[in-house]
This record gives sequence, structure tokens and C-alpha cells, in this order.
Amino acid sequence: MSSKRNLTRTQNAHLAFHFVGDLVVCFAGLNIAFWVRFRSPMRHLGVEAVAEWDRYLPLLVFGTLLLVLTFAYLKLYIPQLLLRPERTCYVIMRGALFWFMLFLSTSLIFKFEPPISRLFVAVSCAVSFLCVVLWRKLLFWMLDLSGVRTQLTQRIIIVGWDPEASRLIEAIHADRVHPYQFCGLVRTSDSSPVLLGGYRELGSLPDFEQILVDHQVDTVVVADLNLSRDKLLTLATICERRYVDFKIIPTFFQIFISNLRMQNISGVPILGVDALAIRGMANQFTKRALDMTGALVGLLGSIPIMIVLAWMIRRESPGPVLYRQVRTGRHGQPFTIYKLRSMRINAEKNTGAQWAVEADPRRLQIGAFMREWNLDEIPQFWNVLRGDMSLVGPRPERPELIAQFEREIAHYNPRHEMRPGMTGWAQVNGLRGNTSLVERIRYDLYYIENWSLWFDLQILFLTFLRRENAY
Repeated sequence: MSSKRNLTRTQNAHLAFHFVGDLVVCFAGLNIAFWVRFRSPMRHLGVEAVAEWDRYLPLLVFGTLLLVLTFAYLKLYIPQLLLRPERTCYVIMRGALFWFMLFLSTSLIFKFEPPISRLFVAVSCAVSFLCVVLWRKLLFWMLDLSGVRTQLTQRIIIVGWDPEASRLIEAIHADRVHPYQFCGLVRTSDSSPVLLGGYRELGSLPDFEQILVDHQVDTVVVADLNLSRDKLLTLATICERRYVDFKIIPTFFQIFISNLRMQNISGVPILGVDALAIRGMANQFTKRALDMTGALVGLLGSIPIMIVLAWMIRRESPGPVLYRQVRTGRHGQPFTIYKLRSMRINAEKNTGAQWAVEADPRRLQIGAFMREWNLDEIPQFWNVLRGDMSLVGPRPERPELIAQFEREIAHYNPRHEMRPGMTGWAQVNGLRGNTSLVERIRYDLYYIENWSLWFDLQILFLTFLRRENAY
């Protein structure tokens, strides 16, 4: 039996176990919520609630099935998430919130007997989310500890070599829970070096099929698109025969890859770029509504924090508490960004515009703390209310730096398709401050291509979980 078939069987067995486990845990969570609502002191909230467990049991069973089916609808039970605890947690959060609205509306429409307590549904949503997340974390820890996790990884080889292949390998090596294991490279010409990019060479194209067998390969990724059509077809045919996934790195399309769709002009099929989801009027309205609500809550809620920080800034370095700076926003329009001052007065007088560095001598002591926790950016809630910025989006840069980036870095300007954000996909992945700008742009473009309201909520959620050193 091929490696691919073994992997598929193992994945399906684990997915089935996850599904059954979720059923048990969700049912337990709803029972805990029942006890909290009807047996604990919470029963005295509002109109005193009294309910019998045996009468509520059908509703508990229905709620459990509905919750697990919601998880399934949101694609929680797919192989790609078996080794992705953070993404799994995000899907579970989405599922719990979606289930809350669905379960409550269903009970109101069909008038269940006994009537469902809205507080019970809210408690069930919170308790079930916590129970499923803890159960999944425990399961992942057990998989990792037992070594079973290695049985769920896909073994990848790369045919040929280019910079995109190097980035793919680095991404696999950098992520401990990546569901892939890189085995090595296949040489596509005699002129290729023995060690392509310093990575292990498995052989050349004539040995391709034997390489698949010897290394139990699950996925082949072709990086050398200079191969002839016949050679590509041969490789694809061998992969099909061996039940190996065949993929190509789209070197010719360096931007908006995920939005490529088959279209037609007068019946002639062509490959083109679809309109971005963020350009839709309804989506723009939804994003702006989230921005206004979040900024208003954030600004009002952070007033006590800003008062304390302002006092500490003035105590260490007399002068203005707020720092104003011109940044480039949507469609390249300049705007004034507001921050709590984290550096000394006239910090760039002698150096000009530059990023902060580790142990920067210009930085205040309180400034280091504020930057570590992003507290210096609290006043940007005002920028969001004004419409200069969004809660989530590519971070805005200074015009004098952009003038250089536009000439040196390909595909830089598409970042300005949307409002810049207080946080972003690049930032929650550790790309902040003096880090690779090319990598940050790649993450920003991915965000722009794949924008959704849930993606924004995920980034906001991760912003509070992840704390990076921004210098």
C-alpha cells in the first residue's frame, strides 16, 4: 500500500476520533452549562429559572448535534487542521458564536418545549468553547508527546529550484506544527549544483518514480517551470499512478495568487484575477462598522490607561505626550497618525527617518514597555474613528520610506488598496519593527486577497494572545 494511502487512512482515523470526542465534550459542556444556569446561584438572575434535566435532555442532545455539525460546516474536520492547534481554536471560536445565534433563533422560531433560557445558551456557548479547546489542546499534547504526530505529516519533495521554493522550505522548517516534512530536492538538469541551496538532493528526473517509492512521498511540488510540457505531464502521470499529490509553485504569477479564477471572454476560457472581496460595498460597510464599534469601545476603555501612561511619560521626559507623524494611507493619501511618545524629544534630528532597533538609545524606559505591549498605539483608535485607519490592515509607513520601497520592492503599492491597520496579519506572525519588509508585504498581500470579517476577528484575537518585541 502506498504512503499516501497510509497517510489518508491515518488522517481519517484521527478525524473520526476528533469528531466522536467533540460530541462527548460538547454534550458534557452543555450539561455543565445546564448545572450553572439552573442549579448554581446563577438561577436567581432575572426571573428565577427552574428546569428538570430529563425534560431538557432532548434539547441538550439537539444542541450538541447542532454544535458539532456547525464545526463540520466550518471545516474543522479536515486533515489540514490536525496539526494546527491555533487555527483549530479559531474555527472552534467561530463555530461557538455561530451556534449561539443559530440555536437561539431556532428555539424562537420552533418554540421548543420547555422554552430555552437565553442565559443558558450564552453560558453553553462559553463553556462548550472552553471545553472543546481544552480537550483539543490536551489531544494535541498527547499526539506530540507520543510521536504519533509524525504519522500525520505529509512528506514533500521539490522538483527544481527557485527563490519561492526556498521560502516554502523555510516556512516548513520555521513552524514546529507545520503539517509537512521536507525530504529533499530533485535535480532537473546536469548543471544544477549537487546541493541546491544547501538542501539535500535526492536524485535527478530519471530517478523520479524510484524517489517517490524510496522516500514514501505524499506531495510533489514543482519549482522549475522551465521544464517542457511533456516532462511536466510525465511527472504528473507518475504522481497520479503513485497516489501522490502534484503541485506547482506559480512563479509566473507573483501577486494575488489566491484570486486567480477561470473566466471567459466570448466563450474563450482565460485565467484571470477576480475582484477582491474587500472592494464589495457590503463588505466595506461591514468592515467600517466593526472599525467604528471597536474603536469607540477601545478609546473609551483605554482612557484610564492613557492617563497613567501620560503621567509616566512626562515624569521621565518633559514635553508633549502625544507624538504626531505623517503616514501614507489608503490610495497613497497622507494622514497624521497619533501615538503615545515612546522616544526622547527630537529623536530623529540627527539621523533622519529610520526604524527603531533593539536597545535603541533614543527610547524612553516607559517607551520600551509601551512598545512591547503596543500601548503606544492606543491613540490610533482616534485615527480609526476618523476613517484614516482600520482596526486590521497593513501597517502604515512613512512617505519618505515608501519612496524608497516603491523602487526596490516589487508589488509594494497594492498594500494601499485598503486602509492601514492598527494591527495586521504580518504583525501577529511576528513581522514587526526592524524585520524583513519583503516578508511583511507577502503577509499583507495574503490578507488583502483573503479578507473576510472572520479573518479580521481572528487577527484581533491573536493580537491579544501574541506579544512580540517591536524594539
